[in-house]
Amino acid sequence: MLRPILTAAAGAALSLLAALALSLMFYAAPAAAQDGPLRIEITEGVIEPLPFAVPTFEVETPGAEQVAADISQLVAQDLTNTGLFRQIPQASFISTPSGFAAPVQYADWRAINAQALITGAVSVQGDQLTVKFRLYDVFSGAELGAGQQLAGTVGGWRRIAHKVADQVYSRITGEGGYFDSRVVFVAETGPKGARQQRLAVMDYDGANLQYLTGSGAIVLAPRFSPSGDRVLYTDYTGGSPSISLLQVSAPGARPVPTAPGEMAFSPRFSRDGQRMIYSVATGGNTDLWMTDLASGANTRLTEAPSIETSPSFSPDGTQIVFESDRSGTQQLYIMPMGGGEPRRISFGEGRYGSPVWSPRGDLIAFTKQNAGRFHIGVMRTDGSEERLLTASFLDESPTWAPNGRVLMFTRETQGETGGPSLYTVDISGRNLRQVTTGTQFASDASWGPLQP
Repeated sequence: MLRPILTAAAGAALSLLAALALSLMFYAAPAAAQDGPLRIEITEGVIEPLPFAVPTFEVETPGAEQVAADISQLVAQDLTNTGLFRQIPQASFISTPSGFAAPVQYADWRAINAQALITGAVSVQGDQLTVKFRLYDVFSGAELGAGQQLAGTVGGWRRIAHKVADQVYSRITGEGGYFDSRVVFVAETGPKGARQQRLAVMDYDGANLQYLTGSGAIVLAPRFSPSGDRVLYTDYTGGSPSISLLQVSAPGARPVPTAPGEMAFSPRFSRDGQRMIYSVATGGNTDLWMTDLASGANTRLTEAPSIETSPSFSPDGTQIVFESDRSGTQQLYIMPMGGGEPRRISFGEGRYGSPVWSPRGDLIAFTKQNAGRFHIGVMRTDGSEERLLTASFLDESPTWAPNGRVLMFTRETQGETGGPSLYTVDISGRNLRQVTTGTQFASDASWGPLQP
């Protein structure tokens, strides 16, 4: 079920929902209940994005002209980059709103085939920024939901724009947004064989880059906490893999005590952020352990003559998906959080690794290697309906957007000048995009939650 932005005119609503179905063709999930009387179940999808218009937001105070233009542009960019929406250029507009509270001339917007209209107003008082916005369903001639007002600082205008775009996205699709979120990743510089690595954090679109560690040691697999305030990662500062933790707001890492072993690596937070699950290697064997971050109490989860690694919790925290070679090849398994007999879920050709449970709980993303190619794929939690979304020389390390609709992953190019970059793809396998990071190379991303 999807929530249309039309509340009348069934034919127009059907057209609108078809336009919204680009990324919803595969694994379409139920949307939240709508306020209007019409609900339409999408059973087939088309690939025509929804046309929308964003006039430059009205300036309500002197000096707000540039930030109003910037916010309008970023809202449009966020929506367009999803592949679900198509912006109508302002040169096509027949008229523009005469004021934020002025009546909308719906006929002018219908004439240029705009199906959604976003208007806004911006005011600046000193360092304080206020943004108001409204969303209109052009074909039904009605406002969709109530207008909203957001406040912040002028320097934080990008976050406010992302929040506006999240609200618009949610009202139209019935799903949560993901624009006001951050990504932690490994920033890399230098030639192959002598790469310098640092942990870095950025907005989901690559803006506001901030380095969290220096470049004096190898760092791998950073993982955001569920609240987005901390990061666990694998650290080679001491010469062998160990686990460190840092606060994003006050970089300065500290080692985390783990179960005894030769190496500890591949950490990930529990869903409540109070524990971590990770791998410990001893004598050629690797098992999964869990440690309470407050008390330091350790719990062993697996005990088999095989390699178990890359664990990821289910959203409800009751199960763990991980990779293991216990069957002779690298495959995916699910087990209860407290331990127990694992259940294999991957049975296709090739090797499977780096599984990550979707925030929605319905899918598991993974890396697959088969016939000399690497893929990012998704499958149901019982292993059914496997779908490969990408294929290249080397694709690996998927991570989910907060709404479970988009995946970010690492793609490495060949040759002496080749290196890793971050890409995104939606779960239909469409809308593949490279992420601008502001660094020479980037790998091993972890997508954090929506910011508070």
